[in-house]
Amino acid sequence: MSDVRQSARLELCAAAILSIALLGCSGPEPASAARTSDGVLAGGGQGVAASPGGAGALDMAGSMQVASLQAVAPVASDGAGKDETVKLITPPHARQALLEAYEAKKDKDWDQLQTVLQDAASDPVLGAYPEYWALHHALIDQNQSIPADRIRDFIQRNAGSYLADRLKGDWIITATREGNYALAASLAPLVNSNSSELCALLLAQHMTGQTVSASEALDTFKPNRDCWSMLDGLASAKVVGWDQLEPALREILETNKIGNARRMAALMFDGREMADFNAIMKNPKRWLSRQKKPEGRAQTELVTIALSRMAYGDDRIPNAGYVQAQWAGRLPKSNMEWVWSQFGLVAALNVELDAAKWYRRSGSGPMTDYNHAWRVRAELRQPTIDWKQVHGAILRMSDRQAAEPVWMYWDGRALAALGKQADAVRKYQAIAHELDFYGQLASEELGYTPSLPPAPRPVTQAELKEARANPGLQRAIAMFDLGWRPDAVYEWSYAIRGLNDRQLRAAAEVARQEHIYDRVVNTSLLTQGEIDFSQRFIAPFEGRVTAKARLINLDPAWVYGLIRQESRFIMNARSHVGASGLMQLMPATARWVAKKIGMVDFTLASVNDFETNTILGTNYLNMVLQDLNGSEVLATAGYNAGPRRPMQWRSKLAAPVEGAIFAETIPFTETRLYVKHVMSNATYYAMLFTGQPQSLKSRLGTVRPEPDRKVDLP
Repeated sequence: MSDVRQSARLELCAAAILSIALLGCSGPEPASAARTSDGVLAGGGQGVAASPGGAGALDMAGSMQVASLQAVAPVASDGAGKDETVKLITPPHARQALLEAYEAKKDKDWDQLQTVLQDAASDPVLGAYPEYWALHHALIDQNQSIPADRIRDFIQRNAGSYLADRLKGDWIITATREGNYALAASLAPLVNSNSSELCALLLAQHMTGQTVSASEALDTFKPNRDCWSMLDGLASAKVVGWDQLEPALREILETNKIGNARRMAALMFDGREMADFNAIMKNPKRWLSRQKKPEGRAQTELVTIALSRMAYGDDRIPNAGYVQAQWAGRLPKSNMEWVWSQFGLVAALNVELDAAKWYRRSGSGPMTDYNHAWRVRAELRQPTIDWKQVHGAILRMSDRQAAEPVWMYWDGRALAALGKQADAVRKYQAIAHELDFYGQLASEELGYTPSLPPAPRPVTQAELKEARANPGLQRAIAMFDLGWRPDAVYEWSYAIRGLNDRQLRAAAEVARQEHIYDRVVNTSLLTQGEIDFSQRFIAPFEGRVTAKARLINLDPAWVYGLIRQESRFIMNARSHVGASGLMQLMPATARWVAKKIGMVDFTLASVNDFETNTILGTNYLNMVLQDLNGSEVLATAGYNAGPRRPMQWRSKLAAPVEGAIFAETIPFTETRLYVKHVMSNATYYAMLFTGQPQSLKSRLGTVRPEPDRKVDLP
């Protein structure tokens, strides 16, 4: 543990242990505390109106926000005096027992967990966790009876905590799976829940006579065991039927997830029809060759699905001719419109220019949000944009989808191009306050270059003390320190739910002091009125990242923007595909770059090391940038998806396009969002580093078509 981290640990004890001793880790949370989502980037914050800054807060309203390159930001003195909280240290034997319990849980050694359970429970911060692990195992172990009294006692003793809510969710799932619907329904509500818990609860409520609507069921549905069981039950009871299942099946087919599609189809079709469905998935043209004009809803849908599958593969154009010649007059118009939309979708995902042609044949028939979005993107990639088509495609969206900033912006652009300037301005004004990619672009369309909002007053010592006294934050910090990141994120997110802006910023400052930088950013993103860019766009490591970037003439703002998106400044971050460290390097890439630049002391074990990771990461980013003609948009896409792919996407352009259009039409959802986030981040970091307004549109530039070519980079 570093000296800074050790100091922070001692400060935690100094600030908060008495409250733990008085309340216990099983005591109630503050009234404002509840569980948020799982700590992902996006907002949807729960903050309420900001409270006053507190006594002694420095009045910095109107001052320029600057990037914090320090480990700890300035904090306003409130004259509260020395913190005289009695300090209690976790007994060493209790923490050791806790660690042994954790290892036993990892090893599924449940007998050993029971052996250390009593001593582990005496840990004043995390003592509830071993008991939760034991109770959770009892719920899912088919060889032991469920200890209902112990579970109820745990939930009561830990009322208001993340673990109590989590155990209730576990119990709802188990009770529903075992057919104890009355028990499951009685455990509602949950403070926060995942789709499995919600689906189990909906099924339990339905089975106990409560009303569950088809829309509620489909809105909750995700393809997992409990949601499939819920949908099975509601379909059998005819709560959901063809009107709901047909669009759900089509939505799954658009993502080409055949297993899930087959499962959904089984709710709609009988045995003979399912045999047809399976034959369609194997070879749609062969199946179609044996069919006549369909009769009945099921056969019509099967033919429609078969025709839509003709859009896949290398024979799309001849297949389209076959569809038109053989089937266009044999299906209802709305079915054929959906078929042509699938030809448009597949072409758009392959960044082919004829996508717009197919979409225009789809008319005004109903489509999924996913398909509506790609219809607009297909129009934006045309060499000469038909803005009337763009506007018309957005008009066909639902009101909810059309109100998303991305489509508000592009509709504004379409309206402006069509001469409806006043309508365009209203679109831009509606989103210009958004502190993101399209908010920045909308601001520029209104004629001003985005700049930083005024800095809010610093949090006070009293507000920091209150944050450190929050039992949920204490548990989270302790788990971050132990390396238990997933549960630490949940604890932290639960603890900050419902906090006002001042409390959220205080929690973010505590995270900064503890060097938990992802929580600094994600917590501060939840504020509604007080916008603290020194937290939202923290720039840690005392400028060492900037130094590495400048050594090879990279823009430090771009590098910081990329790291913020890659790892949120977590040095030991590791992705599901094995990328590591601040700049999320794959092992093979790290090895290749190390060899390329002559890093003789490189080992894979050193990839998470700050020096190694930032040297390799900035050098690789620079190589990608140079290979892609100095375009930050292309290089950002290449860093995420591999440098070969943006070259392929660029080669399919018929004319130069705005960088914003190239970014919006990237066919990989992850890469598309990544590029927009990184470029927006970089623009904000440039504002923070220079103190001057910055243009995102200028940074995005123009992407010009170039022939595809071989790439030597990994």
